[in-house]
Amino acid sequence: MGTPGGEMGIPLLEEQEEVLPDRITHMLVLSAFFAVCGSYVFGNAVSYSSPAESGIMDELSLSLAEYSVFGSLLTVGGLLGALCSGKVADLIGRRGAMWVTDVSGIIGWCAIFLSESAWSLDLGRLLLGFGVGLASYVVPVYVAEVTPKNLRGGFVSLCMLVIAGGMSMTYIIGSLVNWRLLACLGIIPCLLQLGGLFLIPESPRWLAKVGREKDMKAALQRLRGKNADISKETSEIEGYIETLQQVSERGIFHIFQRKYARALTVGLGLMVFQQLGGLNAYGFYMSSILEKAGASTTAGSITTAIVKLAANIVAVFLMDKFGRRPLLLVSACGACLAGFLIGLSFLLQDYHQSTDVVSTLTFVGIVVFSGFFAMGLGGIPWIIMAEIFPMNVKGPAGSLVNLVSWSGSWLVAYTFNYFFEWSSAGVFFAFSGICCSAVLFIAKMVPETKGRTLEEIEASMTS
Repeated sequence: MGTPGGEMGIPLLEEQEEVLPDRITHMLVLSAFFAVCGSYVFGNAVSYSSPAESGIMDELSLSLAEYSVFGSLLTVGGLLGALCSGKVADLIGRRGAMWVTDVSGIIGWCAIFLSESAWSLDLGRLLLGFGVGLASYVVPVYVAEVTPKNLRGGFVSLCMLVIAGGMSMTYIIGSLVNWRLLACLGIIPCLLQLGGLFLIPESPRWLAKVGREKDMKAALQRLRGKNADISKETSEIEGYIETLQQVSERGIFHIFQRKYARALTVGLGLMVFQQLGGLNAYGFYMSSILEKAGASTTAGSITTAIVKLAANIVAVFLMDKFGRRPLLLVSACGACLAGFLIGLSFLLQDYHQSTDVVSTLTFVGIVVFSGFFAMGLGGIPWIIMAEIFPMNVKGPAGSLVNLVSWSGSWLVAYTFNYFFEWSSAGVFFAFSGICCSAVLFIAKMVPETKGRTLEEIEASMTS
């Protein structure tokens, strides 16, 4: 018979030690909750200009051109935030970067709330965009770095779920209150995150990177639970950071080296396909698309919001069960089909076919796109971006990927109306073709990261 400390007792203890660090703890949930408050601000800011349009233009006597400038400044601010996001997150930490996003967001919303003219309105929108651009990088990175490998996909996908929730709530609340009160309400999630960041630990991996070993162990212990054995995870993080420091000392100068080529190609490629696949065209101009097809804009907006939320909830539960690649492939195929359906509907309209057929195909296409895109291409590229880059280049690489994403966002948002007027069918057939190309890219280039530690993923991408 084996005793508790004897030969038969040791395997049981080892099995418990392996399970404990992978549990969902109260601190892990709290950390993820306060981090994704930044994702809610993202969704809130992106969708604010739609319900506020008529109120702002009437009260401040803005022209359509002036309001278009106001709307587009969020993207300009996002570009600026993306440009320095990695550097800020590396210099002052993940929590410090989120504090910057909150301060920027609070000042931005206050400027919009108090606006009596176009310049203060534009300044507020620009500051809000800067905070959102910074948050779009640091929030998924923080969540990925504090979460165990078997839970990481589901937790990081909460970012997209909360963004969708922020957008839906803004549309609903915006239909009930005026634009000033809607801006005032936007301050609440910023304040919630600002206070909550004092209650949660810094990313253990960032602490290890900057040499704060004692703080790293304390933060990891808080995240995994008081009785969890963190020795294995600690040694993996320390060993990997030590290897990176040795490599850095041999002269890593920038991210454009052959060893980082695959990670950079995957990160940039996914963002290009995400944006050029039509994300902002569907999101920003859904009402005008439905209106031109003769479909109900109200029914389209409500149905799309419900489907998008449902798809994001499904993605949270499927992410760590089936993996990133299968969801991306299904998502890209669905988006390809949606673009084809809408393109076909406008082609039929050009040939003066039944209005009912055109409106139905367009409505179905937009709903299909919203659902399939939300469950994969909408959020998984940000998850993979947070997973594939080594710590020593995560800052500059993340900034570059973020910058490309926001540049693509601006490009589609700015040019869509021109292309839509030129050829309504052609622009959606183009979106369909781009999503079809995304299927081939994902199948060939994108690795599966499910169930692997960040250190294992990063090592495989640079080997």
